[in-house]
Amino acid sequence: MASTDADAPRRPLAGRVLRGLAWSAGSQATMQVSRLIVALVLARLLAPDDFGKAAMVLVFSSLVLVFSDLGLGAALVQAKELEEDDRSTAFWTTVGSGVVFTGVAAACSGLLARFYGEPEVTHLCQVFSLVFIITSIGATQEALLVRAMSFRALEVRNMVGTAGGAIVGVTIALNGGGAWAIIGQQLAEATVGAALLWFASSWRPSLTFSRAALRRMWGFSGWLVGHRLLFYVHRNADNILIGRFVGAAALGAYTIAYNVMLVPFSRIAGPIQRVLWPAFAEMQDDPARIVAGWVRVTRVLAAAAVPALVGLVVVAPDFVAVVLGARWAEAAPLIQALAWVGILQTIQVLNIDILQARARTQLVFRYMVIFTCGHIMAFAIGLHWGVLGVAIAYAISSTFIEPILTYLTSRELGVSFWTIPRALWGVAQASALMAAATVAAHELLIGTAVGQLARLALTIAVGMLAYALAAWWRIPELRTEVQGALSEVRSGRGPVVVVAPEPS
Repeated sequence: MASTDADAPRRPLAGRVLRGLAWSAGSQATMQVSRLIVALVLARLLAPDDFGKAAMVLVFSSLVLVFSDLGLGAALVQAKELEEDDRSTAFWTTVGSGVVFTGVAAACSGLLARFYGEPEVTHLCQVFSLVFIITSIGATQEALLVRAMSFRALEVRNMVGTAGGAIVGVTIALNGGGAWAIIGQQLAEATVGAALLWFASSWRPSLTFSRAALRRMWGFSGWLVGHRLLFYVHRNADNILIGRFVGAAALGAYTIAYNVMLVPFSRIAGPIQRVLWPAFAEMQDDPARIVAGWVRVTRVLAAAAVPALVGLVVVAPDFVAVVLGARWAEAAPLIQALAWVGILQTIQVLNIDILQARARTQLVFRYMVIFTCGHIMAFAIGLHWGVLGVAIAYAISSTFIEPILTYLTSRELGVSFWTIPRALWGVAQASALMAAATVAAHELLIGTAVGQLARLALTIAVGMLAYALAAWWRIPELRTEVQGALSEVRSGRGPVVVVAPEPS
């Protein structure tokens, strides 16, 4: 990987976004396949007890995302201009926090082991705590590469790091290392990734530290750390409450439903957010261009996700029985309830990134206070009706809370709240027509001798065909973009991109 300077002359934004999306998509596909293969291999080599002990320790992995760089990396990406004091101050502060959090995690390892009643967790946690230091060493270089939109270097680093972690993990497992295989895999992946970040970035820290620079960046990043911590609380609150008050079996069904509904889409949306976040930061003083990108990308994401989620509501019982097995029947109504959450979250994918690009992290934090408190209250109320009550309560609270973020984003950009709903009206119509066709096909097939697997396949086929026809009819903007992309490809100029062109 060639070294990259974050402040080097920049190529046109549209081309950088397109290349970033291509590299992110390829990287995600490669890593998901490789991680699945490694997971299956480790499942054959390790006992369930080994996985359980490792999972007890890996609870810290989410906290690494919260505290890895204290939000200073995002401050470096968002800043209009950077000075050496900013870069070096961010680096030394991040490394210092990595040392502190490693010490805290190691000190808490004994408490964690006693909480779980697993003495081996102590040493596993102590070693895994090094991930805070390792991640912090490369965090500033990663931020500078994101700022420069050098996604080739970033995605190659992810793929090589994943491969390195897989080799270490499988090697330890083959030698009878048990839970250490998973811990070793995680540490190796982080170490290889940090090393490659230093290789890809030409910047090196100087022995300077500026309190003024830290205060300036902390005004942005401090609120961001608060936002990340609140999201961490929200993301785990429903699992903790269900596990504590309903039981392990109910938590298992909820986890399966959550993963089916929300995790796959996050794998798609994540790379798009990763690419567009620095693009929005570069356009932060041009709200009209941000609005154009916001509308077009949200429409494309909704056109892909909304019909899939609506269709899954219809086929959920058959899907669970065929794909997951009869013992997971309890997950079907949970999937149907959480589908609405997935639809609402699809519409919000870019909003936080836009507000961060506009340096409104304090506003994001305030919204996250409402978001977290509102959802936790809903989870607590829903517990009275069991795990399905929690899922339905989540859907209801999302209906009231998620639109607030759309309102805040549209107000920040100076456009109507109805900008996004109007852009998605065609998607809603096409999805409704598809739902009607899917329900009709499903009901007609129930009374026949067609088996459950065939019924699922035929219903999905009808839904896909119905949506394709309805989308061509009711989403003219999407049709125009598809036709334009095909025309560009045939002409050899490459596909059109999803951000507004730069002014001439």
